[in-house]
Amino acid sequence: MKILFVEDEEELSEIVAHGLRKCGYAVDTAYDGEEALDYYKLNEYDVIILDLNIPKIEGLEVLRIIRQTDRKAKILILSARSTVDDRVKGLDMGANDYLTKPFDFLELEARIRTLSRIAYIQHGNELTCSGLTLNMATKAVSFGLVKLPLTKKEYAILEYMMLQKGQVVSTEQLLNHVWDSDADLFPDTLKYHIHSLKKKLSDANCTQKLIQNIRGIGYKIEEANE
Repeated sequence: MKILFVEDEEELSEIVAHGLRKCGYAVDTAYDGEEALDYYKLNEYDVIILDLNIPKIEGLEVLRIIRQTDRKAKILILSARSTVDDRVKGLDMGANDYLTKPFDFLELEARIRTLSRIAYIQHGNELTCSGLTLNMATKAVSFGLVKLPLTKKEYAILEYMMLQKGQVVSTEQLLNHVWDSDADLFPDTLKYHIHSLKKKLSDANCTQKLIQNIRGIGYKIEEANE
């Protein structure tokens, strides 16, 4: 497995890179944002470990540039910026994980192992489908310029379906992902919420059938021209 380690403190970089190589990883080290992007363009990495306080191009900008075209790259921020706001910003901008300094090498290596096992696809905070826009950070949904007044459950259903855009989502999947396991639901609860979602889309002048019923299976949301 190949790692790009982006860290401007050379001593720390050498120590961590040495430890990772002893664990069997191939490691490229970059000391600033420009060098990191140069390495990234020339090589394929299984994990990118990214400091934020780096020269030339700072870490969050490096993250933003990578995420513009690459949603699958596994990026772990390793930074002295430890406030909740810093961590939230880094994760919202597309990092898969965030570890603060000082850190324990064993924890870093464990997080690398975890990232390597999981298939991530970064969607970004904003999901779109034929004029429908859902912002996962603000929980705002709109069709065109019209805001949709969704309930929490309607939002949760729509968010899950848009994350699975183009795929059929079974009734069981929606029930499992949107409601508590011990929730006491009426038989037609999901149908009621789907009907309400469709009506609110229609009220917002959405003429396409973005949400489709798949008889006997579940539902699907997809682009109108697909």
